[in-house]
Amino acid sequence: MKEAIKEAKKALINGDVPVGAVIVLDGKIIGRGYNQVELLKDPTAHAEMIAITSATATMQEKWLRDATMYVTVEPCSMCAGASVLARLKRIVYGVTDVKTGAHSSLFNLLNDPRLNHRIEVVPGIMKDECAALMYDFFESLRDQDKKSTE
Repeated sequence: MKEAIKEAKKALINGDVPVGAVIVLDGKIIGRGYNQVELLKDPTAHAEMIAITSATATMQEKWLRDATMYVTVEPCSMCAGASVLARLKRIVYGVTDVKTGAHSSLFNLLNDPRLNHRIEVVPGIMKDECAALMYDFFESLRDQDKKSTE
């Protein structure tokens, strides 16, 4: 999770929401990603999507059956769907996302019995550190909004 947090901090440089992800297989990081929505002007450039693309390129495989994704925030429906399609074995995340989370907050796509694959999920790892990144980011946005209206 520490590596995912490092990735999340990279997103801050571009003014992106600080979400980071790494994918690990056999103790080695095979994929990394951080939010690049603002940088790329692409609503699909989420940390998880970039990490999945990176991992499948590294492995030259479309399936990540034995891999674990560590991500700082509960995946949204797009990222959860991509994780199911990639056949990830496990997702470990830091903080829940009550507005868009697709594990337990709004939906449970990662374990929906109607889908052909289910993912083991471990929530709440390094929750305080992950939450602090998000809180600080959105607090700074609120501060900027206040300054621009003064």
